Amino acid sequence: MFGALNEISFRRAVAADGPAVVALVESAFRGEGSRIGWTTEADLLDGQRTDLTEVGALIADPRSCMLLAERGGTLVGCVKLVREADAGVIGMVSVVPALQRAGIGKTLLREAERVILSAWGLRRATMTVIVQRDTLIAWYERHGYRRTGITSPFPYGQPRFGLPKRSDLAFETLEKDLGGSSPPEGDPPRVCHGGPDEKKTSSGWTRTNPS
Repeated sequence: MFGALNEISFRRAVAADGPAVVALVESAFRGEGSRIGWTTEADLLDGQRTDLTEVGALIADPRSCMLLAERGGTLVGCVKLVREADAGVIGMVSVVPALQRAGIGKTLLREAERVILSAWGLRRATMTVIVQRDTLIAWYERHGYRRTGITSPFPYGQPRFGLPKRSDLAFETLEKDLGGSSPPEGDPPRVCHGGPDEKKTSSGWTRTNPS
């Protein structure tokens, strides 16, 4: 058993977390091992989903954040957040394949939305999803996202984004209005807002490196 969801804590990734984040994202989306979970892209793409260069840049950029979900100090999920002028962009929502379907993804998505709404003061969340991923799009729709019909081409010929197995891949933008969401419970999420030395647990916010 995975354990109670209230045992999950959240914190902002630092540079030293880069290799573990890359390994998690790759395990959730690419390769035969990703088929253990339901978020796999193995039928659509070979090659990499991300790399240390991209993740390191996201961690270092003050306009973005890699939010980590941990249980007992072990990484179980992550999500990329990018702050734009009028929306928070969500990406790389990843959960350890063997722990999928346990509610971690839902908890991670909700915390990402809390950051966008309460820490960044933005009332809209957006993301892009491969249009062929019907099951994943349906999951996001159940969590309040809507299809916009706005599409963009897959970056064929750029192996850093993966090696396509079909010629018709494309992205569609999904969005959610967070203004109608329930008010966040507890303290506003400071992770991805202040310094990286704070984490959120079921009992509130603590500093991971108290002075």
